[in-house]
Amino acid sequence: MIQKIKSFGLDGIDGYVVDVEVDVGRSLPSFTLVGLPDASVKESRERVHSAIKNSGYRFPVGKVVINLAPADMRKEGSLYDLAMAVGILAASNDEDLSPARVCNADKIAFVGELGLDGKVRRVNGVLPILLSAVQLGFQKVVVPYENAAEASFVEGIDVYLAKTLADVVDYLRGTCAMIMAEAKTLDQIRADATYSENLKYVKGQYIAKRALEIAAAGGHNLLLIGPPGSGKTMLAKCLPTIMPDLTVAESFEATKIHSIAGTLYSSDDKDIGLVVKRPFRAPHHTASMIALVGGGSRSRPGEISLAHNGVLFLDELPEYPRSSLEVLRQPLEDNRITVARAHVTIEYPASFTLIASMNPCPCGNFGSRTQKCVCTPTARSRYLRKLSGPLMDRIDLHIEADSVTYSDLSSVTNEEPSSTVKTRVEAARALQRTRFTSANIHCNAKMTQSMVKKFCVLDTKSEAILRNAFEKLQLSARAYSRILKVARTIADLEGSADILPEHVTEAVGYRSLDRKYSV
Repeated sequence: MIQKIKSFGLDGIDGYVVDVEVDVGRSLPSFTLVGLPDASVKESRERVHSAIKNSGYRFPVGKVVINLAPADMRKEGSLYDLAMAVGILAASNDEDLSPARVCNADKIAFVGELGLDGKVRRVNGVLPILLSAVQLGFQKVVVPYENAAEASFVEGIDVYLAKTLADVVDYLRGTCAMIMAEAKTLDQIRADATYSENLKYVKGQYIAKRALEIAAAGGHNLLLIGPPGSGKTMLAKCLPTIMPDLTVAESFEATKIHSIAGTLYSSDDKDIGLVVKRPFRAPHHTASMIALVGGGSRSRPGEISLAHNGVLFLDELPEYPRSSLEVLRQPLEDNRITVARAHVTIEYPASFTLIASMNPCPCGNFGSRTQKCVCTPTARSRYLRKLSGPLMDRIDLHIEADSVTYSDLSSVTNEEPSSTVKTRVEAARALQRTRFTSANIHCNAKMTQSMVKKFCVLDTKSEAILRNAFEKLQLSARAYSRILKVARTIADLEGSADILPEHVTEAVGYRSLDRKYSV
């Protein structure tokens, strides 16, 4: 007897329907699994067999053939265990178990991994699967109870939570009800989101804090250059605290990526099931190129995608392999990354704010007003050689952060808290949302050239300032465009409809290190 059970697979950050076709026939006992399964899917044969037996049901004695359709798409992970078990039991002449008794068989799906004892275990990617199920018209989806948190935010579908295979069987037989996911909204949990860092703890570094505010207001990339201990890392960690709150769409986008990557339940939001704070990713400088951009045998998202709608922090920038840094150039422009492998090509979103820090030289004291540099010009050149001009071009704000003095650190003066700066940032972002109402962008840094020409008009004096800077600093066309975007953001922070000469002068000042710290 043949039974067809619906399940879901993952293609990038979207789910797609997988038909689990089960045929149980009279023949010598065997278990065959087809449909391009990977190793983890093939191993499900043993998990499903033991789960059925240890749940008190009889595994059919005969030839069991399972096809995962569409057969030309590679199936990965343990998502299909539950659907296979239900299909095997339903195909074993157990009519009471047929999903058609509960609702239309094409409108219910099963997703989950089985333990040998019949327990239904958590799987990655439940949120994107449920969102895709809603779009495809499914009425019900059964998912693991351990995925209840992220399942609670999906509307338009009944989500049932399974603890064991026996729970699912009793539900399909109509002898027992299953727990349904409790509906929640982002507003219910957003108020509880807190950050460990705050700008009020950062003493001094007023220029750097000003640049941080501009970066948050316009979505601009930032490079902090200074000696060890000057507060670069602390400043970077404060950036998410002054960025606008995630919208519902942004929160879902970030959660989908983290759910697929398996990092959702190892983050600060593990008890929530939804990313409610701006992601902050800080990979070590030994991270490989694939770890940064994504890929591997299963084409998983990398750090730049995990930082989507948040911050990617690269500490000690020259210590990263140059090849790893250069791959950032395309996603910094296009806000997405295409991971191409032999058997699959997947596009992941990668719209992040890059904030990087570095020492000015190997000893860290070059240019310091309080410390003496002991590095030779050759040593400094070798140290900075990994920072190419094209990469520096894509970083809008270059800031020198010198060591803070004792009087700064011991001062009892209250510094401006992140909440106050965030208020100004949100006001500037509100202007940008109004400006880009008809466009699919949300901040100045994402403007296209046509938008720059329309929204970054300069008067004669401002034009003269920018022309002089362009010729004196030998800037590129990309740097010219980014200066205009930064000037637009500075004007927004001031509530000015027009870009004034002082806005252009400040924006140019953040590009004066272009040639000093690149080779």
